[in-house]
Amino acid sequence: SLGGCASMMSSAASGLADNLSSAILNQDDPETVRAGAPSYMLLLDSFLEGDPDNPQLLASAATLYASYGAVFADDPVRASRLTTRARNYAQDAICESYEPSCSWPDDTYDEFVASLDGVTGKHSDYLYTYGFATLAYLRAHSDDWNSLAELPQVEALFNRYLEIAGDDVDSTVHTYMGMLLTLRPPSLGGKPEEAREHFEKAIAMSGGRDLSAKVEFAKGYAKLLYERELHDQLLAEVIEASPYADGLTLSNVMAKEEAEQLMAEADDYF
Repeated sequence: SLGGCASMMSSAASGLADNLSSAILNQDDPETVRAGAPSYMLLLDSFLEGDPDNPQLLASAATLYASYGAVFADDPVRASRLTTRARNYAQDAICESYEPSCSWPDDTYDEFVASLDGVTGKHSDYLYTYGFATLAYLRAHSDDWNSLAELPQVEALFNRYLEIAGDDVDSTVHTYMGMLLTLRPPSLGGKPEEAREHFEKAIAMSGGRDLSAKVEFAKGYAKLLYERELHDQLLAEVIEASPYADGLTLSNVMAKEEAEQLMAEADDYF
């Protein structure tokens, strides 16, 4: 009887965590999220105090901490702390469901890639969360060359996710892949044409509703290759679009703000 009650409470807490994440993603006022999200982060921490091995709760906490640390934490030290916690939560989440991943922080590149072969569709959500949290972590630690050395692992991870996710693939992975492949210019190993394919897939899969994909396409590809016409076209589409889309509203509002700033700076860049 006690075991059943504990299970029900755990499921209820996990459901609440998902609902909180959805409410935040559908908020159209970024400042409300900036002010209110830390309370929800502490709430998830409290749930995990009582249920530390719940992978769904761990993944929800990882997503919220990574998002907040990457987007709203202006202080580098604070961003580092928040994204480190996010990555630790994401690591624990996938470790609970796929035992070989428990050694990933200490694995070499070859060991890491070899272990990805055992990741299957049932692990795809946790693999995605780990990749997202790692990207947020690396962004917050971009001045640490040891951290940037992990980028090939992240690329391999997302490639594996795309192989196993099937119809449930999250289109934002294509945006992340595009970002990864344009972090360096072609002369230093960047792959802009592959990146373009990923950006276009992200836009197509969301039906054009994910405005952040267009902004990253403009920033990562069009600016890199000095394609002014494409750059301005993408940003104009973002500025004119409605931000309201289930699960994308918050990121779309912020994408529109960034698009306006990039458009205002375009003459200076090009």
